[in-house]
Amino acid sequence: MWFRALSNFVVRSRHGFDTRGLKIETPSLCRSGAYSPMTQSPYKRILLKLSGEALMGSQGHGIDLTVIDKIASEIKEVAGNGIEIAIVIGGGNIFRGLSAAAKGMERASADYMGMLATVLNALALQNILENKGVATRVQSAIEMRELAETYIRRRAVRHLEKKRVVIFAAGTGNPYFTTDTAAALRAMEIGAEVIMKATKVDGVYSADPVKDPSAVKYDRLSYLDVLQKNLKVMDATAISLCMDNNLPIIVFNLNVPGNIKKIVAGEPLGTLVTGR
Repeated sequence: MWFRALSNFVVRSRHGFDTRGLKIETPSLCRSGAYSPMTQSPYKRILLKLSGEALMGSQGHGIDLTVIDKIASEIKEVAGNGIEIAIVIGGGNIFRGLSAAAKGMERASADYMGMLATVLNALALQNILENKGVATRVQSAIEMRELAETYIRRRAVRHLEKKRVVIFAAGTGNPYFTTDTAAALRAMEIGAEVIMKATKVDGVYSADPVKDPSAVKYDRLSYLDVLQKNLKVMDATAISLCMDNNLPIIVFNLNVPGNIKKIVAGEPLGTLVTGR
């Protein structure tokens, strides 16, 4: 008798009912205050591309924890609205492989050092996000078990489904590929709906707006426009990868507070790169 009663309880519980046939109210993250879904957001899952230079602030080198704290606060606000967030971080604030190669260093060795720099940035951002109560996982393309998970696509997707922020470190794990290419690749693998590339200006211009006051801002571009005009959005490999898979890119100014949330909510900020 007790076994039959236990079996009935298990079966009913699996279907969301208790032993009296009443529906079980399962507490959700929304109800507990962990996050509330953002109304009318065009995106469910995004990939945020952060350059290493964005993390160094005005100090010129290294990691500015004040800057990372501001970025983490914005990420927390967006994640709190139920948006699944993956992040790819560059390492230019610590070591830039391409620059070292130009000075005579072997390109492969320089690129591997650059990958290690991205891991430092990823761990710093993870620490601050977790201090703010945001569950965060770092996945590295280079195996380093004591510091981060090894990148496994299905595991990364599962983390995102559980509303954890996932930071992809060490690029693609291969030399000669930039973190821009890593962002495009990871976005495709996890099924992100858009790449949000954070920069220091409010979009893509025909020239450097700091050096050329006559530079024209583009509100919308095609992938071919970017390649043919040699606009510095992302490297050609990343743009081609996005074009082949029709993955839109939004270039925006990270220095303006609230921009990440506004874009996720559907506001037309920055420059949209798409297939038209």
